[in-house]
Amino acid sequence: MSHITLIRHGQANSGATDEQSYDKLSTLGHQQSAWLGAHLKAQNQHHARLFTGTLRRHVETEAAMQMGLTPIRDARLNELEYLTLARAMEKEHGVPFPTDQAGFTTHLPMLFAAWQRDEIAGAPERFCEFEARISDVLREIAEGDGPALVVTSGGLIACAMRQVLRLDIGAMAQLALAIYNTSQHRLFPIGGQLSPTMFNAIPHLEDPSRHFAQTHV
Repeated sequence: MSHITLIRHGQANSGATDEQSYDKLSTLGHQQSAWLGAHLKAQNQHHARLFTGTLRRHVETEAAMQMGLTPIRDARLNELEYLTLARAMEKEHGVPFPTDQAGFTTHLPMLFAAWQRDEIAGAPERFCEFEARISDVLREIAEGDGPALVVTSGGLIACAMRQVLRLDIGAMAQLALAIYNTSQHRLFPIGGQLSPTMFNAIPHLEDPSRHFAQTHV
C-alpha cells in the first residue's frame, strides 16, 4: 500500500448559495494553492501520482499548485452537495438555510445527522453512497504504486477521517468545520490499513505575513 496526502481545495466562492456558483476559486484560493505547491516542491516531497475530483475548484487548485504531474480526474473524489442538501432540508423540514458563519456552524451537524438517517428525500445521493465511493476510491489509490496527492474537498476529507478513526457523525461534522483551505491530511498504511498521520497541516500559511490566508470557507 502507498500513503495518500489529501489536499483541500483553495478558497472558493464562499458567498454563493448554489453549487455551481460556489464551484470556482477566489483570487485568494489561487494564491493559497500556488503557495502550497511551492512549499511541497521546496520540501522535496516525493509524490508519484496526482488525483483530483472533477469539480472546477479541484481542477483550479491542482493547476495553481504546478506539481508537474499529470492529474487523474475521478468524480468519486467530488464533494457532497451541501448547498443542495441544505435547500432540500429547508423545504422538507423547515430548517432555515444558514445566513452567517454562526448559523452554518450549528446547521452542518444537524444536516449531516439527518442525511445519515435518510431523512432528506431531495438529497442528490444517500449518505451511505457518499461513504462507499470514498472508501472505494481511496482503497484503489492506496493499492497503486507510489505516494499520491489527492486534491478534493473538506467534507470528503472529514468522512475519510471518520472511516479510518470510526468516528460518529457529530465528530465528522466538527472535523469538516475545522478544515482549512489547502490543508494537508495524510493517510499512511500501517498493518494493512490506512491510518491518519497528519491532519489540517498548513505550513505554507504559518508565516505571520500569510495568516490572513488561513481560511475555512
